[in-house]
Amino acid sequence: MVKKLYLGLLFFFLYAPIIVLMVFSFNESRSGTVWTGFSLTWYEELFRDRRMQDAFRYTLLVAVISTAVSTFIGTFTAIGIQKLRPKWQAFALNVNYFPVINPEIVTAISLMMLYRSLRLDFGFATMLMSHIMFSIPYVILAVLPRLYALDKNLAEAAQDLGATPWQAIVKVIIPQIRPSIFTGALMAFTMSLDDFVISFFNSGGGVTNLSIEIYAMARRGIRPTVNALATLMVAVIFTVVLIANRISIRKAKS
Repeated sequence: MVKKLYLGLLFFFLYAPIIVLMVFSFNESRSGTVWTGFSLTWYEELFRDRRMQDAFRYTLLVAVISTAVSTFIGTFTAIGIQKLRPKWQAFALNVNYFPVINPEIVTAISLMMLYRSLRLDFGFATMLMSHIMFSIPYVILAVLPRLYALDKNLAEAAQDLGATPWQAIVKVIIPQIRPSIFTGALMAFTMSLDDFVISFFNSGGGVTNLSIEIYAMARRGIRPTVNALATLMVAVIFTVVLIANRISIRKAKS
């Protein structure tokens, strides 16, 4: 009974803010604390808000492209690290850990200074490159444990049976580590989707994402359209997770 109560309180603590946000996205007034009546006004306002739509489009575009690129680079980098000698593996892992434990503000400013020194124009390209750079280490950390669990001679055995090195990686190694690649891709996508600090210091030219737009909005008052957008995002994510769980359950049964 105590365990159930503890779990109930834990889930309430985690999900109560999201539930409140979703409820007040249907509030008639701008208030986030006083309920005045049910309305879809803020959803209608959201679909008329051009700045919010542009920010969402840039957010999604950067997240998808950076996830694809960082997953590809991170996966093959992890395969390369796994093939190194133990001493060089340790060195490569320490280098990979540094961007993860490094304060995000330091990474953001260092990238900004790098782009300035290269005289690059700040905009979509600099934001995209920044997201790719800080996502790659997380993909490597997600893929490496699964690689260590595989037989070290698996690729060599495939080549002995007639596969080329590329075929050994693509047709033998990659299928074995596909779940960890998917995990790394989800981490990269999630981190890109809600990143603020790195995006703030490395964007420009009228290119913003949702986090920058909401930060700018917070200084003059958050509009309930943010609640409406967040509710739609939660609904989409919940639907995707539900479908994925049903597919995995069916596969397990079959």
